[in-house]
Amino acid sequence: MWRYGWWLWGVLGMVPVAWPADLPPPERLPSRPEMPHPLEMLNGERITTREAWEKQRRPELKALFQHYMYGEYPPRPKQVQGRVLFEDRQFLAGKATLQEVELTFGPESWPKIYLLVAWPNQRQPVPCFIGLNFGGNHLLVAHEQVRIPTVWVPGGFPGVVQNRATAEGRGKHAQVWPLEQILARGYAVATFYCGDIQPDRPHVAEGMRATMPLRPTETGQETATLMWWAWGIHNAVDYLLTLPHINGKRLAVVGHSRLGKTALLAGAFDERIAIIIPHQSGCGGAAPSRHNNPKAETVSRINITFPHWFCGRFKSFGADVSRLPFDQNCLVALCAPRPVLLTNAEEDEWANPAGQFAVLRAAAPAYELYDVEKPVVADQMPPVNSLSAQRLGYFLRPGKHAMTPADWQIFMDYCDRWGRP
Repeated sequence: MWRYGWWLWGVLGMVPVAWPADLPPPERLPSRPEMPHPLEMLNGERITTREAWEKQRRPELKALFQHYMYGEYPPRPKQVQGRVLFEDRQFLAGKATLQEVELTFGPESWPKIYLLVAWPNQRQPVPCFIGLNFGGNHLLVAHEQVRIPTVWVPGGFPGVVQNRATAEGRGKHAQVWPLEQILARGYAVATFYCGDIQPDRPHVAEGMRATMPLRPTETGQETATLMWWAWGIHNAVDYLLTLPHINGKRLAVVGHSRLGKTALLAGAFDERIAIIIPHQSGCGGAAPSRHNNPKAETVSRINITFPHWFCGRFKSFGADVSRLPFDQNCLVALCAPRPVLLTNAEEDEWANPAGQFAVLRAAAPAYELYDVEKPVVADQMPPVNSLSAQRLGYFLRPGKHAMTPADWQIFMDYCDRWGRP
């Protein structure tokens, strides 16, 4: 029997999730060459019922992912408050409303989220896509009232000078979150810059890493950047659920690449999110840690290149991923029974498209506990440009690593199947 050392407040209804105090160090974990079965407990017991999944295995998996990979999930704020910075009800020639909201969730000195929200004026309440963006809300729309980030931003984005955003970037990445296209389909959008919560660079005391430090880095269990970002999405969900024009039961989380990893993690840890769409999320997201694809990213490589995305303990598995007590099929399984769509590009082998389909197949047993319609997932990887719209869905397009208006067309086609009221 495990001893449980302390309690971590969950993200849904403040349900306590047990944290195992005596998990073994990585070198003492058994070697498992194949992806671990999502229904097999760490002690080898195989659960067979939905009740056992929800009371035993799902809490265990959440604890394992925190302990060995993403770090400690931060405490949830008691209240998330929104202050509208501006509202334009004549956005897109009066077809929609555009709003930016400052979200606070702690003392005045804490970072704030600047949430850009847009919704169609005709039909309400509407389903909503929520997710992070890479360089600031101002990149997605040329509207002069949209705030320009004041925190550090990565170089390479339009208008960035010495890692500071400028007005020169306004609207220059509108194709990444094509608001007009999304709103015309009857969906709302809510997005914010990931750096509002935690700028994407290591070894700097800033953002939530400086504001609310939890486990110290030397423990190996510190809250890593991906977990901070997912936690930030959950704070934005808190606010969206207060809006009468947003259908809070039809929230779909979307993200690309590292923000796709975040989307999957956010969906796995928050059941209020109805649909999860991690786009080209790769290693540390929907791609398996265990794989033999020489063109795909590995755990060893990602930990060297982006050490801040994962907790220190995850570095121990670079030399032997077979000792991981889970694989990414278990993270997808945590989303059960909610729909998950994995989308990829044919030339993006770094993100391991075929491995991601294998992850879906290996996550299916958790979904089957819910007596959902069959098949939960396709028997084989669908051909290019063919949407497999099962509850565990998949799509592969031609091209490279990017999020485009064509990808959004697929996201919305899938949500039309699963996300409408």
